[in-house]
Amino acid sequence: MIITLSGTPGCGKSTVAKLVASKLNLKRYSTGDFMRDMAEQKKISIFELNQQAEQDQSIDEELDQRQIMLGRNEDNFIIDGRLSFHFIPNSKKIFLDADPNIRAERILADDIRKEHNINIDTTKENMKKREESEKKRYKEYYNLDPNNPEHYDLVIDTSNISAKEVAEKIVEHINNS
Repeated sequence: MIITLSGTPGCGKSTVAKLVASKLNLKRYSTGDFMRDMAEQKKISIFELNQQAEQDQSIDEELDQRQIMLGRNEDNFIIDGRLSFHFIPNSKKIFLDADPNIRAERILADDIRKEHNINIDTTKENMKKREESEKKRYKEYYNLDPNNPEHYDLVIDTSNISAKEVAEKIVEHINNS
């Protein structure tokens, strides 16, 4: 079984993926981790890497190929990434979203993303720029809107429920499908 977990920045993808992986005894991968590794290797921020990706399609192609190969060569894992559902079509596809203000608060509280998120206003601005950059790339490169709920088997609004409750809903959905 392969589960792809997509969603908006700050909706809880990584946290929920870890919980689901633990509950279902699955390996866990994250395209966010892949991107952070790439940014670190280039000694730039994730935001700067996203900007570079607007001009250099090879950045996205490297991430895409990594996901495609995972889908072909492995089983029994969960991956969180905005386009994972597209590159691993034989997966159970889950989408998470939350109110933008709640997402910004979560991002601000996340130590991994502290670098450019000094306060709630800069966090909201950075989140907006990132989403615009990704939306532009995904439309241009794939003619795809990953926020369209029609792509998914299950859509969950995480605004007012805990990551644990979200994970339980996903596990219940997986066990009933």
